[in-house]
Amino acid sequence: MPMLDRTLPPAFRPITGFDLIRPRLVTFGNGVKLFVFREGTQDLVRIEWVFNNVFERESQGLLNMAVNELMLEGTSAYSSAQIAELVDFHGAFLVPQFGYDQSTLTLFSLNKHLGNLLPLVKDILTDATFPEAELETYVRNNKQKLQVSLKKNSFVARRLFNKRVFGPTRYGYVPGMADYDRLSDEALLAQFLKQCTADNCTLVVSGNVTDDVIASLERLFGGQWRDETVAPAADNPPVFVPPHALLMVDERKEALQSAIRIGYQSIQRRHPDFPGLQVLNTVLGGYFGSRLMVNIREDKGYTYNISSALVSLKHAAFFTLASEVGVQVTKATLAEIESEIQRLRDEPVDEAELALVRNYMMGAMLGSLENIFSHADLFKNVYFSGLDLDYYDYYTQVVNTITPDTLLRLANTYLDYDKMVKVVVGKLV
Repeated sequence: MPMLDRTLPPAFRPITGFDLIRPRLVTFGNGVKLFVFREGTQDLVRIEWVFNNVFERESQGLLNMAVNELMLEGTSAYSSAQIAELVDFHGAFLVPQFGYDQSTLTLFSLNKHLGNLLPLVKDILTDATFPEAELETYVRNNKQKLQVSLKKNSFVARRLFNKRVFGPTRYGYVPGMADYDRLSDEALLAQFLKQCTADNCTLVVSGNVTDDVIASLERLFGGQWRDETVAPAADNPPVFVPPHALLMVDERKEALQSAIRIGYQSIQRRHPDFPGLQVLNTVLGGYFGSRLMVNIREDKGYTYNISSALVSLKHAAFFTLASEVGVQVTKATLAEIESEIQRLRDEPVDEAELALVRNYMMGAMLGSLENIFSHADLFKNVYFSGLDLDYYDYYTQVVNTITPDTLLRLANTYLDYDKMVKVVVGKLV
């Protein structure tokens, strides 16, 4: 066998695409769509019940969140302790997750225990009672958490940024102490009955999904969920008013660091420029070797971390840039951020830098596909954006072929520091 020549690097092969697993679609008799990602021989499945958040008014985000988080606190048949004990006894996890647009209840379980756990989930999703004692504990604990969080500059900066960028809409709403006091078990139950309905549910199941698993899900969730169903309210898109570019300073006299948030509304994933803008964002602040990191962390030493992101939501999107810096260099950091954004608008990105970013983005995508659950997550990203998995073919094409001139056009179209909201919590010196 010939000796390995360790002076020669391994051959470089660019990533040109991904073999994504496409789900099998099963539609139940009541209209619930079940997306099945089947792979693997381990006796494990992840089942996700995804509900679109229902908004009758824009300032009810806390109500949606509380419904999701208190759903496991009791039904007519089970107390919160009994629910937790049953899930733990079977070595499973039952996790509620709340997002801007969807709320999810996720079950991780061995297949052999689904016969005991799926009826429990059905009971929770159809007969949650929101006990008053559990609500009182929830309110008390979350008010205490909020009091602590309001002392953290980064937390306050994020709240001020959201309010300024999205105004009095669901995306700009931030709960206060009084909002927790207004929660009631009657309001929670009413919201639950509107939101957790069959016609507002999408099921995503991944893992070793056998025919028996599908049959069990259809038997329990394929018919009428309750004796009396309540039609969910229409999800009317919020009306956005573009924010005025503004520097907001929340001065904290004792602050040693200033939290910085910069950005504004942007384009959604459905926009043809979105993948290209993701490349541009990666150049600016989307990975450890980004320009902001090289300049403000490595060269200037102003911060430990600085990053930027492009976030797509159901009815909106935003570009955001965040960091925490020493108060004595807050103004200098803002000046450097402005300089880096302006440089992207004035000078084409060097081909070598673009190649590095391209390889990073494609490698990160490939590295994220570590198991069947990852494939399901990629699917959800596009499905709830009104797209399908073909989007990733377009994404790959854009990332692999985008040119410096295109990035220059995108920078001048979508990155304008003068029009961005700037929030500083700490000191502006």
